[in-house]
Amino acid sequence: MLDHLVLATDDLERSVREFAVATGVEPAEGGRHEGRGTRNYLVAFGPTSYLEIIGPDLERPVERAMPFGIDGLQGSRLVTWAVRPVDIEAGVAAAREAGVDLGAIEAMSRRTPTGELLSWRLTWTYPAPYDGIVPFLIDWGTSSHPAGSGLPSVELVDFGATHPRPGEVNAVLEALHADLRVAAGEPGLLATVAGPGGTYSLR
Repeated sequence: MLDHLVLATDDLERSVREFAVATGVEPAEGGRHEGRGTRNYLVAFGPTSYLEIIGPDLERPVERAMPFGIDGLQGSRLVTWAVRPVDIEAGVAAAREAGVDLGAIEAMSRRTPTGELLSWRLTWTYPAPYDGIVPFLIDWGTSSHPAGSGLPSVELVDFGATHPRPGEVNAVLEALHADLRVAAGEPGLLATVAGPGGTYSLR
């Protein structure tokens, strides 16, 4: 099941502003990822999925590399996506059997602007398999899902991907029961969202 799309950016304020102007929907502040040098803004697609806009936390920079290759970005890019399996350990095993190592399962947490602590586990490896077209896995455990907490929302009109080796990628996606089919082309994810102010393409 789609959990969220990740739009990484080198300038968080600019990307949030561009999204708001294009769609008429103002993303909501998510929170800071302590020790990682990033923070995010969120927009829901519905009660169980959302868009994460993630970029540098200018107030709390770190010396280490930031996730999703943010350090090397110029502008914004739809870098990867996350799926929420029934069993994250089983999902890691299924991906491994299909030929992809999704990395270790790590525990993370952040505080929302209202002070609520969100905790989750996710798989992490960088560079991401198949240029981020193979998703990482996430398990929210007993935490509230971010999309169900009154976020502003847009419609996810379309979501697709291309890769020079679509057969390989599709085999992994099928093993993960991920609802995305990849066509031949240059590596990339593409999504279209719609709000009251118009549509916006993320790539």
